[in-house]
Amino acid sequence: MTPPTRRMLLAGETWLSYGIHQKGFSAYTTGGYEEGQTEWVAALQSQGWAVDHIPNHLATEDFPWTAEDLEPYDVVVLSDIGADTLHLHPDTFVHGQRTPDRLAGIAEYVEGGGGFLMVGGYMSFSGFEGKARFHGTAIEDILPVRMLGYDDRVEAPAGVTPEVQAPEHPILAGTPADWPYFLGYNRLVADGGETVLSFGRDPLLVVDGHGSGRTAAFASDCSPHWGSPEFMAWTGYALFWDGLLRWLAGSEAPAAQ
Repeated sequence: MTPPTRRMLLAGETWLSYGIHQKGFSAYTTGGYEEGQTEWVAALQSQGWAVDHIPNHLATEDFPWTAEDLEPYDVVVLSDIGADTLHLHPDTFVHGQRTPDRLAGIAEYVEGGGGFLMVGGYMSFSGFEGKARFHGTAIEDILPVRMLGYDDRVEAPAGVTPEVQAPEHPILAGTPADWPYFLGYNRLVADGGETVLSFGRDPLLVVDGHGSGRTAAFASDCSPHWGSPEFMAWTGYALFWDGLLRWLAGSEAPAAQ
């Protein structure tokens, strides 16, 4: 009998870009919509995951309100999406009305048995200029890390290679021992749990249980620029993410192929 497909909800990993082109006396502007999750989602789908994706520009209105709304998912992932995007629904920001705290809803979902992952980036953890703003929120309360509360980026243009701290952890089962380099990460402080991967004294992957669920903080990115092309092309890329998500879902058994 084929096991049921595992489901993941991903919010973030998209952005709008604007450019000004100055040509002598005259100028014109261009704009575009860009996505960073495409290869990551494809890798997860190859491992049997069904992925629902909410881009940043829709998440303010479309992200689920409550723990009950999140129950269909085995794992919820926030990646490169700031806390304000989930806190400031138009009913609150524009009309001054009370709305549910969706970060508290994620915490309640985890306490009830769900899995949660935050992936690093300029709008993750504390983030660029501290603008991601997850420090002091319900998300920090459920993660096994403490956030800095100010610009937490570590840019590593020369590359930095992960050190495996827990080689026997089921997350890493089948993953090659030699890791590719990354080009940066969010600096975090491990707070309980188990540090599976690190960059020297700084944690890269910390995992723990919370209530009846499980949580993980991955301090670098799933895609460029911090997630290097070598990481994206690495033979262990899909295996690692599948192993992490399966662990968060409470199942170390490989997904059906």
